Amino acid sequence: MKKPKWVIEKEQARRASAAETLWLFGLHAVRDALQNPARDRLRLVVTKNAADKLSDAIAASGMTPEVADPRRFPVPLDPGSVHQGAALEVKPLDWGSVPERCAPRGDTAALVVLLDRVTDPHNVGAILRSAEVFGARAVIAPLRYSAPETGALAKTASGALERQPYLRVRNLSTAMEDLQAMGYMLLGLAGEASGTLADTLNDLPPGPVGLVLGAEGPGLRDKTRATCDAVVKIPALGAFGSLNVSNAAAVSLYAARQRHGS
Repeated sequence: MKKPKWVIEKEQARRASAAETLWLFGLHAVRDALQNPARDRLRLVVTKNAADKLSDAIAASGMTPEVADPRRFPVPLDPGSVHQGAALEVKPLDWGSVPERCAPRGDTAALVVLLDRVTDPHNVGAILRSAEVFGARAVIAPLRYSAPETGALAKTASGALERQPYLRVRNLSTAMEDLQAMGYMLLGLAGEASGTLADTLNDLPPGPVGLVLGAEGPGLRDKTRATCDAVVKIPALGAFGSLNVSNAAAVSLYAARQRHGS
């Protein structure tokens, strides 16, 4: 019996995902990945100098590194990548599903961040770092039109990629509805909103919160905005009037944590 087209496509997607690898680079990112037991590690390339600096992490990982000449570093990285003599080929992390990671389970201070088509890996890396600092359950983004795991993202995240759940979902609006069914109040950030983030947070009853941020320029898509429980702004006193999305995420996470006095 011939398999349905959707079954064949699902199997192909699963095989493609299993075959996907990426190169992490830089001493910090490589060290954190070596120390992460959940990371599937394939190949480690280091210079003698980097091997000395990473000796403890390499020994603990059980990997046998390839020691390379720094003048001919045999790794397929972009020319501008500052690898510091260390690169590690890995498979992407599997953080599980939105319900598995984000279910509040009685925690009224549960917090998540949702990104609507934020594609710059440096922005996403910085957001992961802030999310870890402020204890977010996860950072959630659509599978398409979002930054995948890359070496640049990992380096900007400064280790947070190994510890902060980053969930990429097929449909962001569906994930938002799932969060609302779990009790999350979803606040979309938009500069033209009338209400402020701080006032809206203060008016909310106790319960988990999701912060929804869009790409710089386009902002939130119509469907994303319509799915939010409220759309709010971070008020600006200067003439410029807007923050970089990673800075807006950090400010929003801090404000949400202040609501609980933590």
